[in-house]
Amino acid sequence: MDRVFIIAEAGVNHNGDVSVAEKLIDAAVKSGADAVKFQTFRAEELCSQDSPLAEYQKENCPVSKTQYQMLKDLQLNEKLHIHLMNYAKMRHIKFMSSPFDNTSIDLLDRLGMDIFKIPSGEITNLPYLERIGSLGRQVILSTGMADMDEIRFAVEVINKAGTDRDNIALLHCCTDYPASMEDVNLTAIRTMAGQFECMKIGYSDHTEGIEAAVAAVAMGAVIIEKHFTLDRNMSGPDHRASLVPGELKGMVCAIRNIEKALGDGKKRATPVEIKNKAIVRKSIVALKNIKKGEKFSQSNITTKRPGTGISPVEWYNVLGKKAVKNFKADE
Repeated sequence: MDRVFIIAEAGVNHNGDVSVAEKLIDAAVKSGADAVKFQTFRAEELCSQDSPLAEYQKENCPVSKTQYQMLKDLQLNEKLHIHLMNYAKMRHIKFMSSPFDNTSIDLLDRLGMDIFKIPSGEITNLPYLERIGSLGRQVILSTGMADMDEIRFAVEVINKAGTDRDNIALLHCCTDYPASMEDVNLTAIRTMAGQFECMKIGYSDHTEGIEAAVAAVAMGAVIIEKHFTLDRNMSGPDHRASLVPGELKGMVCAIRNIEKALGDGKKRATPVEIKNKAIVRKSIVALKNIKKGEKFSQSNITTKRPGTGISPVEWYNVLGKKAVKNFKADE
C-alpha cells in the first residue's frame, strides 16, 4: 500500500434491502474510500436461537427479541453477494465482506474475494482462523476485546495454516457501539506496531465522528475501517455508531490531508521554505549611522530583516571589529 487503505464499512446497514446496499456502495464510491465492506453469515451458524441481544442491539433493534431473529433479517444469500460484488466492480470499488462462520468463508472464497477481514469476535475461534489461514489470501484481523497474547495466538494460527505473516494486518479496535473516546486507547496502535514488526497496523473505529480515525492515521495506522449508513435514524444494530455519507467523505478527505502532512519524517527546509528564508530571517545591520574606523558594538549594531546580509550567527565575530566604510542606519 502506498497510502492509507480506507474501508467504508456498510456491514448490515442495508437492512436486508438490496437497493439500500447499492446506495451504500454508491456512497462509498463518492466518499473516495478504497473498499466497501459488508458482512456474510448464516444466522443458524452464527448464534443459537435463544442468544440474547447486546445492550446496544436492544436499543437499536426494538422489534427483535433475540440475536437470531435480528440476524435472520439481515443475512445476504449467495445470489445477492454475486449481485453486490458485480455492482461494486462496475462502480470501480473493491468489494469486501467479513465472514462470521465457516460456510460463509467458503462462499466468499468460491466467489473469489481476495481480502478476508476477520471480525473481533472470531479472534479466539481456532477452527475458523485455520480455515481462513488455509486460503493463503490477504487477511485483516480486528483485535477488539483482545489482549496481546490472544492476538499472538490468532496470528500464529493463521500463519501456521498457510498465510504468510506479511499478508496479515492487524486492526486496533474498541468493541462498543458507539465507543467512547475514553475507551479508544489509540496509543495501542504504536504498541502493536512495536510488538508485531513488519506487520501492517490499522484501526477499526466505532466512535461517533471522525476525530479518532484521523488521529489514528497520525499515530501510524495504515488501514482505517469506519461504519457508515444512509441514515442514522434507520432501524438496525449499527446505524447509530455510523457516519452518514457526507461525514464519510469528510473523513476520507481529512485522512488524505493528514497523509500529505505526515511527510517522510526528515527534518529539513522544504523547497517552499527556502524561498522564504531571506525574507523572514535577519541580518546584522547598523542600528544608527556608523563612521569609518568606528568599532562595532552592542550600541551601534542590531539584527533586522531581510536575511540577505551577514547572519546573526556571526554576531560575536563582528563585535569589536572596525568599520571599513561609513554605514547608514539599517545598512
